[in-house]
This record gives sequence, C-alpha cells and structure tokens, in this order.
Amino acid sequence: PSRAFHGNNRLLTSQITSYYESINQYKKELPEYFNFASDVLDEWARLEKDGRKPANPAFWWVNDEGEEVKWTFEELGCLSRKAANVLSEACGLQRGDRVVAVLPRVPEWWLLNVACMRAGIVFMPGTSQLTAKDISYRLQASKAKCFITNDTLAPAVESVLPGSQFLKSKLIVGQGSRAGWLNFKELL
Repeated sequence: PSRAFHGNNRLLTSQITSYYESINQYKKELPEYFNFASDVLDEWARLEKDGRKPANPAFWWVNDEGEEVKWTFEELGCLSRKAANVLSEACGLQRGDRVVAVLPRVPEWWLLNVACMRAGIVFMPGTSQLTAKDISYRLQASKAKCFITNDTLAPAVESVLPGSQFLKSKLIVGQGSRAGWLNFKELL
C-alpha cells in the first residue's frame, strides 16, 4: 500500500493543490450578521422537522453514573431560546454584555453557551479550579455583568463581590436555592 501511495504522489499533490486553489478562488458572499444558533442550529432543526434530515441527537451527554441527556436539534433550539430569555430578562443582559461561567461540564454549560450565542452575549468559560483571587481578577478585567456557577463555587464568588463593581446578576445552576442568586433551572 505504501508503494502505491508513494508512486502516485504527483497526482495526489496536484489534486490537493487544485482543491486548495478552488477554495481560495471561491468567493462566497458572507452575511453581514451570522449567528450559529439561529443560522445553523435552527436550520438543522427545520430540516429535521421537514423530514429532509434524519433525526440525530444534536447533544448527547453521559455522566460517570451512566445518566444521559439527549436533545434533538429542535429541543436544543427551544431550550437555548428559553435560556437566552433567562439571561436577557431575569439577568438583565443585553447584546455585547459579558458572562463568566464557571461550571463543570454539565448539560447546562453547553445550553448556556448556545443561549449566549443566540442572544449576542459574550460567554467566558472558566475552570472550576479557579480560586477567589482568580475569580476577582476575571470579573474586573472582563467587566462581566453576570456570573454563572454551581453551589460548590458560589461561596468563592460571594467572597469577592464587594470588589466587583460591574456584576449585576448571579445565576446558580443546581437544585437548591441560595440567597441573592437566581436559580437557572427554576427560571428555565
């Protein structure tokens, strides 16, 4: 097999070069505004609904215990619209506002990511290993107006709130409630 490949390297090289040149010369008109959530996700949902695309999961998450969350393109679109409404209405965010999200890789992480794309909100993910000092720096440097986290990391955020002049809302992803925090699952 390697002889056949090496023996045809001129043909392969010319094919690659030709393909590359065709891509470079292709002048596709770019839209003035592009939104992955509405331009791609919603289009795939429409194609699925019309029967022109097979129904496949848009999102499939499995945790260590074997629990699954599986969303179709239509379900992900609907949930991301609801999540975008939570961010814009309950949290008071507008296009261009920044959100710091420090969550483990739970389904809500991806849902909020798509919701931010849909609403034009800047999604800034952070690792759950951030310290209070790290969180404080990110809040000040980014001028984030919302912080999204879970029950475990909420105390670290609360410890730096006095120094955070831009933060307007705090959103918690979890089952319980916490004073001064909006609960994402309840609002969704």
